[in-house]
Amino acid sequence: MALQGSEEMGEPVEEPEDLDDQDAASISPAEEITMPPGPGGEEGSEQAPLLPWDRFSAWLHCICVVGFDLELGQAVEVIYPHHSKLSEKEKTSICYLSFPDSNSGCLGDTQFCFRFRQGSNRKSSQGCFLETADRDAPPCLKREQGHYYGYVYFRQVRDKSLKRGYFQKSLVLISKLPYVTFFHCLLKIMAPEYFEKQEPCLEAACNDMDRWPAPHPGRILTLPIMGVVIKVRIPTCYDKPGTSQLVQSAQGDSLVSIVLPTIHEVDLFRCFHPVFFHIQMLWELVLLGEALVVMAPSPAESSDTVLALVSCISPLRYCSDFRPYFTIHDSEFKEYTTRTQAPPSVILGVTNPFFAKTLQHWPHIIRIGDMKQTGEPTKQMKVKKLKNLKTLDSKPGVYTAYKPYLSKDEEIIKQLQKGVQQKRPSAAQNAILRRYFLELTQSFIIPLERYVASLMPLQKSICPWKSPPQLRPFNQQDFMKTLEKAGPQLTSRLKGDWIGLYRCFLKSPNFDGWFRSRRKEMTQKLEALHLEALCEEDLQQRIQKHTEVEAVDLVLKLKDKLTQAEREQLPLQPGTLTKLRSHIEALIRTLPEDLQGILHKPPTP
Repeated sequence: MALQGSEEMGEPVEEPEDLDDQDAASISPAEEITMPPGPGGEEGSEQAPLLPWDRFSAWLHCICVVGFDLELGQAVEVIYPHHSKLSEKEKTSICYLSFPDSNSGCLGDTQFCFRFRQGSNRKSSQGCFLETADRDAPPCLKREQGHYYGYVYFRQVRDKSLKRGYFQKSLVLISKLPYVTFFHCLLKIMAPEYFEKQEPCLEAACNDMDRWPAPHPGRILTLPIMGVVIKVRIPTCYDKPGTSQLVQSAQGDSLVSIVLPTIHEVDLFRCFHPVFFHIQMLWELVLLGEALVVMAPSPAESSDTVLALVSCISPLRYCSDFRPYFTIHDSEFKEYTTRTQAPPSVILGVTNPFFAKTLQHWPHIIRIGDMKQTGEPTKQMKVKKLKNLKTLDSKPGVYTAYKPYLSKDEEIIKQLQKGVQQKRPSAAQNAILRRYFLELTQSFIIPLERYVASLMPLQKSICPWKSPPQLRPFNQQDFMKTLEKAGPQLTSRLKGDWIGLYRCFLKSPNFDGWFRSRRKEMTQKLEALHLEALCEEDLQQRIQKHTEVEAVDLVLKLKDKLTQAEREQLPLQPGTLTKLRSHIEALIRTLPEDLQGILHKPPTP
């Protein structure tokens, strides 16, 4: 018996691309935002009682102090909290990545970040908070599955009392969260205090963090740390792209010391200034997941440039590996530098001159000079041939044989050049460049979004008593046919071989990651619509026509549906899970008492 849903629809089910004005306004930057407690705003999905260090673990895995020993070299001196676990391989990675290469000449204080593989067979230190944060986070801010970030504050100062003549030490925050701006701000508060007061200071900072609220997207958070209060807002996937949702100071903010306008964005213009004549080509290389290496004079410039490259295709998530700072001691060094196979899809940031020779066979190399001179006009630079790159001292530029698919956009270059000549503030230049990349990526991805939405079955095909319908498969030829009338030419002024760019993109890890994510979202939407249709049925009337065995079978299937909906956090209408629980209870009451007792027992874990 196939019952139709409550509403006949002749159009595919699809999600709106952006919030309308009313919804966007509801996420006000000047008020405390509280997201719904569970999927679809459902109650009853409360988290387990918090244990000591649960709140800390929602933000950080641990804090490390890395020092230099004359006999051992770099060594992890302190891990805090003391119960935090790191494998020997992870400790080795942290040791080598926490210190600049000796040729960098980083005297004084230096901040940078790195990224390294998480050891196998290890569960996340804190799942419940981060799963909730992932649900509403933009793609670029979702937690890392197989990698950790390391945020470093390195100090090197002359000290005649030491044998080497220098004091060298790094304070490192290890986290799954890509909140680079936030964690660098945090280190500026913590590190100077630590270098002066040592470990008791770390204990106090960790205790402060263990009182923080979880990093829920959409909420404005006030975070006290060592006598300072930071105010931030975690972005959500519902924010309108390109809007910053700035945290504004209010009258009651007299205790707030620092208001961060962003938790993760780097200054794109400062990072790309040495090579901004080639920004469009770099966008294509990142979009297609090409092997890229950034050669820079210091870890700070290396890591910032790699993060800028990864973020230039936002709101698309960069799905390949990237290493903001990579050394010859890295456990993946042989894997990424071998000449026996083509370079992998990865972006590496390096500072050691040895890489100029080791990575000569890589197809695309970006040489970055000193970023401090961003106020000076940059001369037009041609793309250089790879054979001209012999050492790390080669002139700044892009060394590649790649020919872009799209014609060069001269307007953005002129706009940025004019800004340099007129001494336009760096923040304004950064905003112009970020908006340019956003519009370029949106023009590219909208035809894909439109086509994928057409793969969604019609809502009228959803029957409560049958399995949810399946998505139609992605067909490359069908998609290409849509580009003639509904391609990027509708929203972008750029000319060129858009078709060729799409063909190459469809083979890339970025497309694979994007499509997997969209397919999961749409499948969950179908599951949610199916469950909502089921909840609208009169289940007790239906069960009267069936045997006791069939009734028990229905109850068990409904309980499975309830478990799945809670586990996967399906996008349900408010009240759906409450209705489903009521249906289950009502059905159980129609059965004999001995069966009721069995069905009320919780499932065996």
